[in-house]
Amino acid sequence: METCKIKNLYNLNETIASALFEGAEYPWEVLPKISAFILELGSTLSKEEYDQVSENIWIAKSATVAPTAYIGGPAIIGKNAEVRHCAFIRGNAIVGEGAVVGNSTELKNVVLFNKVQVPHYNYVGDSILGYKAHMGAGSITSNVKSDKKLVVVKEGEQRMETGLKKFGAMLGDEVEVGCGSVLNPGTVIGPRTNIYPLSSVREVVPGNSIYKKRGEVVEKQ
Repeated sequence: METCKIKNLYNLNETIASALFEGAEYPWEVLPKISAFILELGSTLSKEEYDQVSENIWIAKSATVAPTAYIGGPAIIGKNAEVRHCAFIRGNAIVGEGAVVGNSTELKNVVLFNKVQVPHYNYVGDSILGYKAHMGAGSITSNVKSDKKLVVVKEGEQRMETGLKKFGAMLGDEVEVGCGSVLNPGTVIGPRTNIYPLSSVREVVPGNSIYKKRGEVVEKQ
């Protein structure tokens, strides 16, 4: 499962959370560690660059946060990030530098790398979105299986047990997800891949490709 390895999905220079991934091979291994990492990192942030607005919530002075947004801790909102009207950040969230969290978008237990955009009516839970990843309007990560069983990552005939009940999607750098798409539990999308609008994705999608529908994935030219 080479596509799924951290080194093949993410540029760790594009996140304040690079240390979170140390010692891990696959990105979902860090999901249970996000909360504790934020608490540790937050206490070290520069007071000249970040305000601790309440217990366990740090917001960069250069970030823009709408007065109608809700941010629950622990959370870090990075430099020049934008949190728009009625965004709902439930906690355990790292929002990268220059990232956009849009109107009515909900985040929970996530790492958004720098320049990520989840700008319109998105739900992103138990997920990691790489540098410049973008989710179109209304696209979501589904993070719990309907049968409530533990999530398994599938790539062709290969299967990998994650041991996690909650696992949304791992999006590599510069992934584009079309409007209205559902990324089912255990979805992993390689860097620079495009997902067609209204897709239902539930497996590993290779990088540098175009996902048209299940069974129809073509390499970018």
